Amino acid sequence: MDVSDVKSLCVNFTDATFSEKGEPSNILSYKVRGKNFAYFKTSEPERWRFSIRVSPERFLELTDQPGVKPARYMHRFHWVTIVNVSAFDSAYLTELISWSYRKACSSLSKKAQRELNV
Repeated sequence: MDVSDVKSLCVNFTDATFSEKGEPSNILSYKVRGKNFAYFKTSEPERWRFSIRVSPERFLELTDQPGVKPARYMHRFHWVTIVNVSAFDSAYLTELISWSYRKACSSLSKKAQRELNV
C-alpha cells in the first residue's frame, strides 16, 4: 500500500473530508465531521509520514516497531506516525486506519453517529 492508496482509503470513509494546511504546519488532514482521524506531513524532511490515532495498547505495541514512532505533539492522545506506509503491512494498516476513523466517529453526537451508521 503506497501513499496514494492510503489517501484513497481515508477519503472513502463515510462523510470523510480532507484539507491541506500550508506553512508552517504543512499537513494534509482527514476528518469526519470535523474530527481528525488521520494526517500526512507534506513538507520535507518528513514528507508523507502518516499519523493515526490508536488504542493505548496498540500505541505501546506499535512504538516498539521500527518505522513507527509517537506522533509529534499528539503522542499523549495515542497518535503514532508511520514513517513509510509502503513498508507497513497493508491489512494491518487498513485495520488501524479503520479503528482511528471509528474512534473519531465515537466522539460525535449520538445523532451524527446514527446518521453515519457507526
